[in-house]
Amino acid sequence: MGNKAKMYVDVMSLSNEVTGSCFLCVLKLPNKEVIRFIVDCGLFQEDGYDELNYSFPFNAENIEFALITHNHIDHIGRIPLLYKNGFKGKTYCTNQTKTLMPLALTDTCKILKDVCKRQNRKQIFSDYDVETAIKNFYGVSYNEKISVNPNIDVTFLENGHLIGAAMILVEITYPNEEPITLLFSGDYKNENVFADISELSENLRNKRINLFIESTYAKMETSEIKYEFDEKIINGICNKNSIIIPVFSLGRSQEILLKLKQLQENNLLDEAIPIYFDGNLAHAYTRLMLNNPEIITENMKFLPKNLTFVDASIRENLLETDNCKIILTTSGMGTYGPAQVYLPYFVSKNNVTIIFPGYTAEGTLGRSLIETNQNEVVKIGGLLVKKKAEIISLNEFSGHAKSDELIELIKKFNNLRSVLINHGECETKEIMAAKVIDCVDPPSVGILDRRYFFRVATYGVIKTLPTKFK
Repeated sequence: MGNKAKMYVDVMSLSNEVTGSCFLCVLKLPNKEVIRFIVDCGLFQEDGYDELNYSFPFNAENIEFALITHNHIDHIGRIPLLYKNGFKGKTYCTNQTKTLMPLALTDTCKILKDVCKRQNRKQIFSDYDVETAIKNFYGVSYNEKISVNPNIDVTFLENGHLIGAAMILVEITYPNEEPITLLFSGDYKNENVFADISELSENLRNKRINLFIESTYAKMETSEIKYEFDEKIINGICNKNSIIIPVFSLGRSQEILLKLKQLQENNLLDEAIPIYFDGNLAHAYTRLMLNNPEIITENMKFLPKNLTFVDASIRENLLETDNCKIILTTSGMGTYGPAQVYLPYFVSKNNVTIIFPGYTAEGTLGRSLIETNQNEVVKIGGLLVKKKAEIISLNEFSGHAKSDELIELIKKFNNLRSVLINHGECETKEIMAAKVIDCVDPPSVGILDRRYFFRVATYGVIKTLPTKFK
């Protein structure tokens, strides 16, 4: 085919590493028509990328539609900015994600407003922009093929990463031309404690697939996972420690609550130990999940006994009391939410265990606390605090597949044309690429970032094109 394909799509990732997920896709049809769309539109959260949150390297007015894999801020946090900048199209996602996203974006707008005020910067987007975005959300059922354009069909496939999460299949057709098929994994996991995840259909496995796949934990194999949560909780309580668990508002919060409930039911955690749950957004998600059968199909009850939903009126009392207790608090990386109150206070205490059960990005408070040696000073928002608490980073709750699980997914496709790797720290993406070549060896393997468009045609990648973006 060479470089003379009549129909192709140029794809570029706006994210160099983990956060800020957004694919820009520019489709060229044989009749010279150009169709632009994006997959995800996330907020950058790593240190050093903040400036990228204020603009897009494309004209939002020219984007025809947006596709969303799941309701995490690094994948949806800039959708309101897209509409603010002139986007007029629909944002397609699963029905569950459509229900959950308004909570996330409203909360994000509030946080960004506070951050921009402190930094004396212009607000990234407004409440009005959030409302505009919400009006244009379009929910879709899993495995339902929809036509988003006369030449483009989209199917949202089940994905265990998060309630409502999806892999997105994009099928591009044109009369008398072979189709181009793109599959975006999103953040991928093959299982979820709150949902049954179906196997991929034989029809899908036999399609000519160009796979865009994440690599967050590609350095790790499932055999390396250490299941330590139960032990750390039990030991901490036996030592009469207070246990602080920074959690993501959706997914990790509810999973940890379920874990604590199971420990109680197995008589491993005394029901007399108070459990506190802090974070308005986490509260809202939890109530939504418990009261909406469309979010959790069997309306699973996951709340432990002796649980208190914390608000600002009792937060200070939790700092002053020295009794043995468990506190779940947002945010999961420690940088936002009530965690900003708890962590500076408790990190200097000997009788405290702080457990990070999720990923902490470079530059976040969580990563800083984890990497600081015991009894050394850590800087927290201008405060200098000596790290005396036991701080633990766990990998057993990760909503991301490890490298062997990612390779297992890739091997399911019988006519794989290319594997393009994104959503990982730079070194991790390189490691993942080497593993794909070694274990699968598809016709093309590429690493996505802002420097290149990858031109994808019917039979895979035909070339790369440098961009002017850094």
